[in-house]
Amino acid sequence: MRTTRAVVGGALIGAVLALVLAGPARALEVGQKAPDFTLPAPGGKQVKLADLLGKGPVVIYTLIQAFTRT
Repeated sequence: MRTTRAVVGGALIGAVLALVLAGPARALEVGQKAPDFTLPAPGGKQVKLADLLGKGPVVIYTLIQAFTRT
């Protein structure tokens, strides 16, 4: 029982420290270039931001409540 508590307590302390030490994510300034990223696409393919930018402007839209209950 003590071992389980020690492991769970250590894991919780480690998780809290990791979150605190990670610090806040920095937002991009207006006009600043977005970092390149890759996302899965339908059909098992991968889509890279750099590839899309090669075809023209890209709008990145995040629908935060798409899969949450309202």
